[in-house]
Amino acid sequence: EDALSAMSEDQLKKLQQRMAPDTARLKPHHFIRYLYNRQNAADFARTFDDTLMDIAATNNDVFAVKTDGGAKVVLFERLSQYIADESKRDDFCRAIINKLADFSFERIFTQKFDFYATIFEYLIKDYNSNSGGKYAEYYTPHAVARIMAEILVPKAQQGVVRNVSCYDPSAGSGTLLMNVAHAIGEDRCSIFAQDISQKSSSLLRLNLILNNLVHSIPNVIQGNTILHPFHKDGGALKRFDYIVSNPPFKMDFSDFRDALDSKENQQRFFAGIPKIKAKARDKMEIYQLFLQHIIFSLKPGGKAAVVVPTGFITAQSGIDKGIREHLVQNKMLAGVVSMPSNIFATTGTNVSILFIDASNKEKVVLIDASNLGEKVKDGKNQKTVLTECEEKRICEAFNNKWSEEDFSVVVSYDDIAAKNYSFSAGQYFDVKIEYTDMTPEQFAAKMKGFTENLNNLFEQSRELEVQIKMQMADIKYEI
Repeated sequence: EDALSAMSEDQLKKLQQRMAPDTARLKPHHFIRYLYNRQNAADFARTFDDTLMDIAATNNDVFAVKTDGGAKVVLFERLSQYIADESKRDDFCRAIINKLADFSFERIFTQKFDFYATIFEYLIKDYNSNSGGKYAEYYTPHAVARIMAEILVPKAQQGVVRNVSCYDPSAGSGTLLMNVAHAIGEDRCSIFAQDISQKSSSLLRLNLILNNLVHSIPNVIQGNTILHPFHKDGGALKRFDYIVSNPPFKMDFSDFRDALDSKENQQRFFAGIPKIKAKARDKMEIYQLFLQHIIFSLKPGGKAAVVVPTGFITAQSGIDKGIREHLVQNKMLAGVVSMPSNIFATTGTNVSILFIDASNKEKVVLIDASNLGEKVKDGKNQKTVLTECEEKRICEAFNNKWSEEDFSVVVSYDDIAAKNYSFSAGQYFDVKIEYTDMTPEQFAAKMKGFTENLNNLFEQSRELEVQIKMQMADIKYEI
């Protein structure tokens, strides 16, 4: 900072010309020390906010997030406006600049994904519980994100895969994208994302900055993926190598449902569009649209991992079954992992992870991990936490296509079709019958005992029936 402050304007320009395109451009009056030395000046809050806005404007081409309408959402906003009492705004901004001035950033410049993932999870926790609104419940726990990433990009492929695209159509704060990008290598992939929430898109941008993925910020779009999918190749929707998503399961989209029912969307929503629920519009299954959009957006040979409600994997009819039939008939299913209940602390919905692989023409892996994990208290909620060993067990069974009693099973596409396209591991486990050796006399004694117990229960039932009828007879209508 001292060296940069001592440079002339011309020297600073020459230095910036040699910097990488995705490096932030700062002017001397943007530096922490400059603001620190002026914190006692009148109207410091205005100076602080003006500095943030100038940094954002100077770096708009690098750090701005676009909307699906083409507008740009700048990096910063005026922070002091969040303090309702104007007399306290200067003190608020002074407190921020003093904290920043006291902190040494040098030791974190070399830190990578694991370091920032922990910090980001801490930051997102309050947002998730306090201000995330109807999108907050779709924040994905890191255990789930890690499992998805390691199955999509097994260790043997890490460091080998390169020049690939990764997409999330309901990106939220980017937890899933960061995990899969880290598995591939941040310098080996490009991130593409869309999310309807401006807050989530801003958090995703921060995540990209922290994880050395600034080059992908221009690919972050704030907008309605289902109604206005932004990413295109020419006039057609862009196709991707990897797709990860934890979409909203149910929400009201009745205001644009009919607009989706068009000729141009017939292939995209091949299994159908959910009908408007007259009495429960907020229960409309929007995840079915996201899932169809994901399948349509995969490149030939592409892979996807999607969090779905567990009811999806066994539904007997409708759009859910239509999607499952499509995956089986087109031989693009890698497998399913059914997770423990309460793996998401904010929702009681049981979830499964659907793995799609357009190159998998052989066996499919189905895992029932519902009995794993331990229950822990998370604020007012109870959640299930997987241990590192349990995460490893799931990933190894899936990637190695292991069958393990009452845990995992490897099946063919024909097996799945014969079971009404069920993706539930439990329906394919062997039925075990336990036999006990006994003599004819022992068998007769057992049966006699069962018969006597049953007769006693029948007798009790008859007595209760008489008592109930007597009680009913005594009930009279009183005026």
